[in-house]
Amino acid sequence: MKTWLKYAVIALIATLGGALFYNKVYVVKSTFTTTKPTNGDLQVTIRGIGNVDAKNIYSITAQSGGEIEEIFFDEGEWVKKGELLLSIDPVDAPIVLEEAKLSQQRATHEVASAKENLQSLEAQKTLSQATYNRYEKLLEQKFISQAEFDKAKSELQNINAQINASKAKIASAASEELRLKKSIDAIGTKLQRLKIYSPVDGYIISKEAEKSQYVAPSTTIFKIVDPTTLWVRANIDERLANKVKVMQKATIKLRSKPDEKIKGTLQRVVAVSNPVTLEREVNIGFDTTPNQFYINEQAEVNIEAAKYENILKVPLKLVVKHDGKKGIWIAEGNNAFFKPITILAQNDEEAAIASGIDANAELLIYTPNNKPLSEGMKIYR
Repeated sequence: MKTWLKYAVIALIATLGGALFYNKVYVVKSTFTTTKPTNGDLQVTIRGIGNVDAKNIYSITAQSGGEIEEIFFDEGEWVKKGELLLSIDPVDAPIVLEEAKLSQQRATHEVASAKENLQSLEAQKTLSQATYNRYEKLLEQKFISQAEFDKAKSELQNINAQINASKAKIASAASEELRLKKSIDAIGTKLQRLKIYSPVDGYIISKEAEKSQYVAPSTTIFKIVDPTTLWVRANIDERLANKVKVMQKATIKLRSKPDEKIKGTLQRVVAVSNPVTLEREVNIGFDTTPNQFYINEQAEVNIEAAKYENILKVPLKLVVKHDGKKGIWIAEGNNAFFKPITILAQNDEEAAIASGIDANAELLIYTPNNKPLSEGMKIYR
């Protein structure tokens, strides 16, 4: 092959390769799609991560020690206020109670009998007192002997002694009756404490004892959640804490239901920040209690902190930093230029623009296949 032909072939291949590179690589990497800012409303949300919890979780404990006789509910079940949760073996307390009741009845009968006897003695005293008064006058008139008068006086004194003894017996029996009543009440209270009832309509999240197990006083047996106080304990950056307020609306995403947005309301902002994580705890309550929930399940919350109406917005993913300034790349003719902007507010998807661009700006959408942008570079659309 002649030398000139060889060079001609090489030149042709280089030209074709350059054209191919230009059209298939350079032009492609320099080709951008564009979009324009939009006007509308922007809902600013503050995101936080936390766990499902509740304001009111009741620890159900044994008031008296003993062996669990029967347990009626299990973990994961719903209970109503006043339902019997479990009973503890009363041992011999019912027998002692019955004996005390019989003794009380006996004391009651003794009081009644002593009162009847007292009434009879009071009647006899009335007669003896009349006889004594009459004999006293007759003695003054010398119509009876001293011995007859002494006998009448002795009978009156004897009846008075019996009356005093009867009153003492009544007092003693009444005291015993009262003591037994208090003893019965005490045993009844003890027996009542051996039956444990639910203090609230709730959901059992923990059962920590079983039938036939011995429990000591104050031992936790159940933990019951009041579902009306269910909330998420979440943490937010303390720099954003001044933007959240009680009663702001929020959405909750449970880890077990990532595609479901549950409505909630901010109920409390904890006043103390975590000095290590520099976060502050917020509590978001569920507007409607889920049919099924799990304490400590991870949850994501988005608090609706503010709303801006009829403002200029751009996709947040288009906002970048260039030369230390925050801004956005736009197309002017066939060239790209960086425009610094002032952001009024933003959420996870959009940013509200206070200044820097207008509604007619053509925003460049950058993809990983594009050539890195530089000020004034030529672009294709």
